[in-house]
Formats: sequence, structure tokens, C-alpha cells
Amino acid sequence: MHTQTQQPVTAGTPASPLAGAWQTSLFLGVATLILGVIVSFHPAGSLNVVAVLLGVLMLISGIFHLSRMFDADEPHRIWLGIAGLLFIVAGVVLIRHLHLTKAIIGLFVGTVWIVQGVVSLVAGVSGGSRQGRAWWIVFGLLSIIAGIVVVAIPTSSLTFLAALLGIWFAVMGLLQIVGALMLRHSVKAATARP
Repeated sequence: MHTQTQQPVTAGTPASPLAGAWQTSLFLGVATLILGVIVSFHPAGSLNVVAVLLGVLMLISGIFHLSRMFDADEPHRIWLGIAGLLFIVAGVVLIRHLHLTKAIIGLFVGTVWIVQGVVSLVAGVSGGSRQGRAWWIVFGLLSIIAGIVVVAIPTSSLTFLAALLGIWFAVMGLLQIVGALMLRHSVKAATARP
């Protein structure tokens, strides 16, 4: 009797996780596609949202540091208070002057690319493995050049990069939707089988 009640449950279990998986994948694909289209057509507006979020993050961090300043057991209360005030001031400045925030983001991205390019270039030139050395050298040079361009004109470069990122999101969303529909087809085929 115990095995008879278990059999219908196990018969229905293989299809139900797959059914939920394709629906989740479809939802994520549609959300990614919509995000990609929005970022592609409004890269400057998307960067403004990121800049505002960065400023809000600084404000929250400042408030957190200030609240810790009032803890009697905290040994570094003065430094936490100073750090909290600096975070709050930086957050207000970043929210009020979005062009400055976007320039800072661009400088950060460009600097990371330059460092990454130098590391890849050094690895390609001095690497013990002969295989793939040319790839690391080319990648390092391209990363250094891209980093210098972004550092030289951070705001304009970021708008272009945001547009490219939006296109990438849109492509990934479409691929995810296709994968979800293929998964749905296989779920229907599995449930139609006797």
C-alpha cells in the first residue's frame, strides 16, 4: 500500500522540475532581452542609473559607519565617524554630479584594462609555455590600447561600452529564450510518452 501511494508521485516528478526550469529560463531570457534593449537604446540613461546607485551605496555605507560610531564597545569610533561623513559627502557629490561619477567609473574600468593588459603582455612575453604566447601578447596589447582610450575619454567611452553591453545582453536573452522553448518542447515530448 505504501508503494502504491509513492508511484504516482515519482511518475510526475521528472516533468515538474523541467517544467519549472523552462519557465524560469524563459522569464530570465525575456528579462535579459528587455534589459539589453533598454541599455542599447539608452546607454547614457543606463549609466546615470548606475551612477546614482553608486552614490546611494556610498550614502548607505556612510550611514552604517556613523551608526557604528555610537557603539560604546567600538575602539575606533572617531575614525568610523570621519569615514562615515566622508562616505556621505562622496555619495551626495556622486549623485549631484553624475558626469563626475561616470568619469570615475570610466577611469576605473580603463585602469583595470591597462593593468590586465600589462599582466597578459608580460605573461605572453616571458611565459614558459610556447603555446598561446601570441594570443596573450595580442590580448595584452588590445587591452592596454582599450584601457588608454577609456582613460583618455572616460565618459564617451563608457556610453559606447554600455551600448555594446546592451547588445550583448539582448543576444544572451534571445539565446536563453530559444533554449527555454527547446526545453519546453522536450518536456512536452516527455509527458506525451506513455
